[in-house]
Amino acid sequence: MNKKYLPALFVALVIGLFASSEAQATETRADLVVKVDSCEAIIREFQANPEIAIPKQVLRAAKGILITNQFKAGLIFGVRGGYGVVMVKKPNGQWSVPVIVHASAASLGFQIGARTVETVYVFMQDATPRLLYKARFDVGVTAKAAAGPHIAEYENYRKPLIDVPVLSYDKTKGLYAGATVEAAQIIRDDDANYLLYDTQYQMPELLYSDWVKPPVEVQPLMQFISQITAP
Repeated sequence: MNKKYLPALFVALVIGLFASSEAQATETRADLVVKVDSCEAIIREFQANPEIAIPKQVLRAAKGILITNQFKAGLIFGVRGGYGVVMVKKPNGQWSVPVIVHASAASLGFQIGARTVETVYVFMQDATPRLLYKARFDVGVTAKAAAGPHIAEYENYRKPLIDVPVLSYDKTKGLYAGATVEAAQIIRDDDANYLLYDTQYQMPELLYSDWVKPPVEVQPLMQFISQITAP
């Protein structure tokens, strides 16, 4: 293939990926509950493994948490689609209900294989979660995410936590090689949250108000986040 066509093909791939993420097949409420449950399982797995666990000092200072579950596959061109939930700590110290989002990415370069990518982003500044109100939010570019220290590394971590808007923690399952260019975005999913919470409230109200009573299905995740972030 002529290399001069690669940038155009990459742009087309990105556009197609994001368009498909916004036009997913109809989901049931049970499907959405499974998504919340899987994100709960991800954060529990992180904290159960000392090698990848997020330090208590980081979690206590957290202003918000975004958990994503993605599948990445490709041959020459790669795509990654998935979902996640975001929660914020409100001014009263209580954690919000989990709000569902799309998690998408595309990459260009010689690559082969498949893997799942499970990531926890810890928001260290109050303003950062509000960037999610936009139609699309790039965690790496818009929020300037940086790799966060694990428990074993924290004693040697010298940068003040407040200076980094987002700390990123991830683990992968499967094999994947290549990928030279990548574009990753978080896309709000109002329709999913309308269905999950049986409400017309959108992301800002769900995250920062007390107008929606948490249904029983999301309470285990909320309780676990409250537990691991407690002083």
